[in-house]
Amino acid sequence: MALKNHRENNIFTTDKNAGESFNAVENQLEARYGKYKLIIQNFTIMSDTFMRKVFQKRECVGYALQVIMKKPDLQVREHVVQGDYKNLQGRSAILDCVAYDTDGRQYNIEIQQDFEGLPESYVIFITGQDTLGDQLPIYHIRRRIDETGKTFDDKAYLIYVNASIQDDTELGRLMHDFHCKDAKNMYGEILAKRVRELKETQEGVEQMCREERELMEEFYNEGEKRGIEIGMRTGELMTKKENAMSFSKLGIPVEQIAQGLNVGVAMVEQWIAEGAAAEK
Repeated sequence: MALKNHRENNIFTTDKNAGESFNAVENQLEARYGKYKLIIQNFTIMSDTFMRKVFQKRECVGYALQVIMKKPDLQVREHVVQGDYKNLQGRSAILDCVAYDTDGRQYNIEIQQDFEGLPESYVIFITGQDTLGDQLPIYHIRRRIDETGKTFDDKAYLIYVNASIQDDTELGRLMHDFHCKDAKNMYGEILAKRVRELKETQEGVEQMCREERELMEEFYNEGEKRGIEIGMRTGELMTKKENAMSFSKLGIPVEQIAQGLNVGVAMVEQWIAEGAAAEK
């Protein structure tokens, strides 16, 4: 009887501990989900991560381009979000969104570097502040030949949209929407619908949580990688410093030590001085 009670008590204790562990994990997951959800609620379309998710919907890209380009009939034939392009010179350009209209024109939104050699294209910067400083809501820029002062029409057009101006114009209302955290405060129903999908539905929130988690993991992995690289470089320098001090004690000239270790003469002199000071 006592043995039976002992076994039953052990089973009860094991089940209880398992239940407590499960609850603890569940609470941690719930807390993490709540943290990501709070971050997501503070996103606007001006947030890089959130903008890419919004622009996965073609109608959202089309709506933004229609307003910026003042072409209400502009239709996006295809678009790519977060593409990696290379020009003829091999320079890489990371584009947040690349879209093509039905006439074959290309629109690059939030480009990181400019590039040449493409057919008629529009590079659009949407900036949080008035980057060019003339207090205009939008700037259209073309290339010019310095020697003649003539415009060089290579069909590559650069547009800056000043997102800080949110007046009662179609472009101003679009920029207002780009800064909205809550869909109910937005003017454009196309963008508002997408924001509601991402912030107010279970599927949308889970998508954004995954996106945010992947970005954080990428950030930490990159930080760890850089830390390892820095550590390796530091270790190499320490080895060179020790060798430099040893060679100096053997009477080898500083210039030869620097050449042998592939470092500057000033660096070797500093290492020798530090070594001498440490030995006093």
